[in-house]
Amino acid sequence: MKKSKKSKPKQIIFAASIVVVLVTLVLFYQIPTNSESINLDMNRQIGTVDTSLGSPIMGSSNAPITIIEFGDYQCPNCKKWFLNTKPDIVTNYIETGKAKLVFVDIAFLGKDSVPASIATYCAEEQEKYWDYHGFLYSNQLSIDSGWANSDSLKGYAYNLGLDMDLFVNCLDSAKYQKRVQFNTNEAQENGVTGTPTFFIVGPDGIQEKIVGPQPYPVFEKVIESMS
Repeated sequence: MKKSKKSKPKQIIFAASIVVVLVTLVLFYQIPTNSESINLDMNRQIGTVDTSLGSPIMGSSNAPITIIEFGDYQCPNCKKWFLNTKPDIVTNYIETGKAKLVFVDIAFLGKDSVPASIATYCAEEQEKYWDYHGFLYSNQLSIDSGWANSDSLKGYAYNLGLDMDLFVNCLDSAKYQKRVQFNTNEAQENGVTGTPTFFIVGPDGIQEKIVGPQPYPVFEKVIESMS
């Protein structure tokens, strides 16, 4: 009588191992590591947008209205909004506690867009996110003209007094690349096709979309209707 083969359990174990490895790889490439999650609230779902991997909140986290800005640091219209509209919003709504602002990257305009976004999160490690964010828009030139290449990004960090060893290591290793990609995907999933695009989310969850560098009165009208 022939002995029965006992290879099936080994095959099952081997197959199960492959499944575990594949699942692990999928999770690795989709979910940022702990080192990428510094200063983040992982439950920050605002309206239809997951902002958990976006910027730190500007303003009070308890503010009833949230302004979500989708932008690319190489976007000329984003710079226009930053210079012409944002100051009044900060003065009248952010600083008064009526609204808060979250920036979510959609880094798609050029090869330097992703490194620029990564650099802001490297600055966040040293509690300089919004300073660096503003420095980028204030110094913006034409797309991929060198103003946002690696050397320039390091120069901005030096000018802001950041610890250069920490910053350079963070930037050169592309430490926050998955975070930037997550945000870019989130923008696309929410139908963002151009920058800047804004979602204003009220206390009851009602959401209004504003496209382009609209003047202050456009934002004022929407925000006041939610107050």
